[in-house]
Amino acid sequence: MIIPDPGASASAQAPLSLAVLVPCFNEAVAIGAVVAQFRAALPQARIYVYDNNSTDDTIAVAARAGAVVGSVTRQGKGNVVRRMFADIEADIYVLVDGDATYDAASIPTMVDRLLDNQLDMVVGARESDEIASYRRGHRLGNRLLSGCVAWLFGRESSDLLSGYRVFSRRYVKSFPVFSEGFEIETELTVHALDLRMPIAEIATPYAARPDGSVSKLSTYRDGWRILGTIFRLFKAERPLAFFSLLAAVLALAAVVLSVPLFQTYLATGLVPRIPTAVLVTGMMLMAMGFQLCGLVLDTVTRGRREMKLLAYLAIPPPRRT
Repeated sequence: MIIPDPGASASAQAPLSLAVLVPCFNEAVAIGAVVAQFRAALPQARIYVYDNNSTDDTIAVAARAGAVVGSVTRQGKGNVVRRMFADIEADIYVLVDGDATYDAASIPTMVDRLLDNQLDMVVGARESDEIASYRRGHRLGNRLLSGCVAWLFGRESSDLLSGYRVFSRRYVKSFPVFSEGFEIETELTVHALDLRMPIAEIATPYAARPDGSVSKLSTYRDGWRILGTIFRLFKAERPLAFFSLLAAVLALAAVVLSVPLFQTYLATGLVPRIPTAVLVTGMMLMAMGFQLCGLVLDTVTRGRREMKLLAYLAIPPPRRT
């Protein structure tokens, strides 16, 4: 799949290095199969399993299967991914959950797509007809959250919450991870959209967890956290639009409340409802303040985006050797 060019120089003939990153929490039942499947699919890759305070034999099983193991004590998938992105050096990174639900046979196609099109992220969009593997509530939540991201950031993702992704080195090393839990997938997508990186999706089969393996995702709790992350990122990455929306709502409310005041003043020359007049004035001043905040923060955000873009551009794109 990744073959050096016989006519290239000796230094250029070094094959691209691949790293498979598997964040885990209590996945002793499945992690051995995950390591074996990805070792078979990507024999040239090094597989890393970072444990997150598991109470079972996840680390021991992963080590016996031949993975490079590590541990992260701060609880949360986002914390584990942050540490893995910081610690591990490679040209191409594969991120996958350790629950044996993602199709390892799809990974060569995903890596080839990344290299052939010089992309920075390829997402494995889950496809499954099994209710047990991909519950209706999770499907609906995924569609709603994906729609929110498309509305806020201008590009649709069919599977915002997929934990199966391939990244270029320049994506990984320019990505400032802030999330702590399962909202990490949302942040991964928004980072790519914000910098307008070339990305793609490939449909991949999605299977049910093996017997004895339990999902760590809470539909409602983590759904609210992910939704909160979307709006937090909207405020951070699109401050002008965010504060302009607040300003418009306040200004519209102030105008609606002021209409009776103006009607009374035009008819009688009096302003009898002083508290309402004060409220309307305060709301309009707040609207102006929000608009000013949006303008100032938009300038700050542009500077932050330029810094991230420079860090991103400092690393060459993935190419076949």
